[in-house]
Formats: sequence, structure tokens, C-alpha cells
Amino acid sequence: MIVVATTDFEVYHEVVAELRDRDVEFTTVEPGDPLPERTDVVITAGEDVSADPPVVVADPQDPRQTVEEALVYARGGDGRTVVGVDPGTRPGIAVLRGGMLVGAFQVPIEQAASVVTEEVAGDDDAVVRIGDGARLEGARIIDELDEVRVELVDETGTTPFLGAGARGMGDVLAAANIALMAGEEIEGRRIEPTEGELEVIRARSREASEENRTIPEALARKVATGELTLEEALAEHRKSGE
Repeated sequence: MIVVATTDFEVYHEVVAELRDRDVEFTTVEPGDPLPERTDVVITAGEDVSADPPVVVADPQDPRQTVEEALVYARGGDGRTVVGVDPGTRPGIAVLRGGMLVGAFQVPIEQAASVVTEEVAGDDDAVVRIGDGARLEGARIIDELDEVRVELVDETGTTPFLGAGARGMGDVLAAANIALMAGEEIEGRRIEPTEGELEVIRARSREASEENRTIPEALARKVATGELTLEEALAEHRKSGE
């Protein structure tokens, strides 16, 4: 059972609301009161609580993560955060804590690194595992991640069969599988784009442009390396008058 022991109204309100939304069994006590026998984890706002079970200090600005950490302890996990990323123009991102899937995202690549960074914040043991497909997008995400352990994972076979009603879930499910696989630790990944990859970016520029505009190879190369977004490259091409 999760026990909330705090006199901080904001923490109490936010954490209890999150627990109720998730239909989690919990109880509340005053700090210093005896804990119920079935206590698995205690949530506080930093109050001094004498307890054998693990104590989670709540962040009132992030009750979701507070409750996720408490749930990991309640289920016997060690709380370690592992983030799996299936790279692409809209990467799939899966967050595991204590071996339990607690969050999933699919966002434009421009937002991927910030989402990952937010999910690993405050966890010194966190690891980010990125699939080795979509080389350019994967390299871009890796280069935007700072002060976090990153592993490159062979993503062969990580996308599961998608049955009826599962359309659109492939990248997120692949990210969850990537998170479960140990990879090779790396500090960066510099990729020289191939001619084929540059042509793919140029084709995307035609599709994204109302005037059927195709950016030149030099701008496509900047998009490939993350120096420019596709929209920024198109804007530069318009300014050039070509």
C-alpha cells in the first residue's frame, strides 16, 4: 500500500488526485504517526518520516512521476529509469521504471530530446537506449542529449506484429522493446548522410512545400545533420529566390 504522509497541502492535493485518477490503493497519515502494517512506500513533501519502507519525496509540479516512482517501489522494483527510442521523423519513446512501462510518447523529432531529458531528470542511474535504424534522426537525438548514459541498440525485430486496432502503435511498441535490450554505450554518433538519404530529405521538402519547392543538396545536408529543420531549410530557400 502507498501511504501519503505530509502536511503540505499542494503536495497532498496533487499526489492524491493522481493516485485517485489511477485507481491506486492508498491511505494518508500525519507525519510522525504510526504507519499501517501493509505500507510498501511512503510519499512525503520532505518531512522527516521514520520508516523502513522506501520514502519518495514528492514534486508538486510533477505528481505523475512521483506516483510512478512510488508504484515501482510498491511492486518491488528498484526504480531505475530506462527510456527506449525508436528514431524517425516522429520517434516513438517508451519510459520504463523498475521494469514497468510508465509512459509512452510519439512526437516530432524536434521535441524528442527534450521529452527524453525530462523523463530522466533527477535519476543519475537512468539510461537511454536508441535504436540503430533511421541513422540521421537517431544521431540527431543522441547529439542533443547531455549528461545521460546513452546506448545504441540493434533494433532488428523490435517492431511487433500489429493486429486489428493497433495501427499507429508500432513505433511506440518498438521503443518499449528497445528499452528492454542492452546496447553499446556511446557518447555521440556523427553520421555522414548518403546521397540516398539526402534525396529522401529533398523529396520531403517537395511534399511539405505548397509551391512544390525542392531544397538543394547543401540545405538537405544541413537538415540531415540537425543544423536546420526542414521548415527552416525551406524558408532559407525561399529567401534565396532560387
